[in-house]
Amino acid sequence: MGVTLKEVAERAGVSRSAVSRTFTDGASVSDKMRRKVEKAAADLGYHPNALASSLTTGRTKLIGLVSNNFHNPLFLEIFDLFTRGLQDKGLRPLLVNLSDETDPQNSVRMLRQYSVDGVVVASSTLPPSFAQAFRDAGVPVVHSFGRSSAATQVHVVGIDNVECGRMAARTLVERGYGSVGFLGGPVTATSTQDRLTGFLEQMENYPDVAHSHSYAEAYSFEAGRAEMQRLLASGARADAYFCGDDVLSIGALSAVADAGLKVPEEIGIIGLNDMEMAAWENIDLTTIRQPIKEIVSASIEMMSAMLDDPSRYPEARIFPCSVVERGTLRRGQSG
Repeated sequence: MGVTLKEVAERAGVSRSAVSRTFTDGASVSDKMRRKVEKAAADLGYHPNALASSLTTGRTKLIGLVSNNFHNPLFLEIFDLFTRGLQDKGLRPLLVNLSDETDPQNSVRMLRQYSVDGVVVASSTLPPSFAQAFRDAGVPVVHSFGRSSAATQVHVVGIDNVECGRMAARTLVERGYGSVGFLGGPVTATSTQDRLTGFLEQMENYPDVAHSHSYAEAYSFEAGRAEMQRLLASGARADAYFCGDDVLSIGALSAVADAGLKVPEEIGIIGLNDMEMAAWENIDLTTIRQPIKEIVSASIEMMSAMLDDPSRYPEARIFPCSVVERGTLRRGQSG
């Protein structure tokens, strides 16, 4: 049996409520009382029970961290940043896999069973309705990597995917490629839709450059490889592709290598995210950097603020992206 709150109270010569207040965030207790209780607790090896404390405060400090793309290595980086960042704030992340989930209400019911204080939806593919369902249920929610709009009803932290599509198209044309293609993720993903929208908008400025678009079944290595294999076998491949995600790009590069084509001399590839793997020497992927650390940090900051003030008006924080030069696109005129 562990040391009890009663034993600490007896050792310190104070009431059990005084011990409870000492270990409850925001509770009123004098410095002298705190020192007595903390010394007694240290002498006895007492550690407060977080679950028991939640019964007193009405707050579990549990934050549901939900996503639906556990096959993408990028999310290992994202989950690492989120879990460490939340823990540094004294919060406890509860990781939930929503792969294949289509009903937002099922997710709301699941998270409510754990009495979470808030939810971070970490996904660029889940529709806004998922985050909205938590807000409608009265649960503080932040949609990280989500789609923003002028009329957003939930807090969103991410990037402008439409602008990223424009940036990719502009970069490919500036490198002198005569035909370019968009190889996106699943057609139902909001990130795919927005990146394609920007890509097509920008290509309207270049009527002499042929362009095409197609979709992979998922944001995964296997799906990117399979779609590039199909494109190469069709005999109508483009000279360069914007793959709407780094892991798709790496799959596409694998297919290109198997076909005996040289990168970037015979075919160019630009990705999006700048995941850690993209910089590996054997990959060396030119990509558009999404500031993942900044997005995660801002999401945690926003969630912490919402726990203190759940009525905060929804806002969108959108971070700029930039091209990271590596070896899968030929250099520009000045490169």
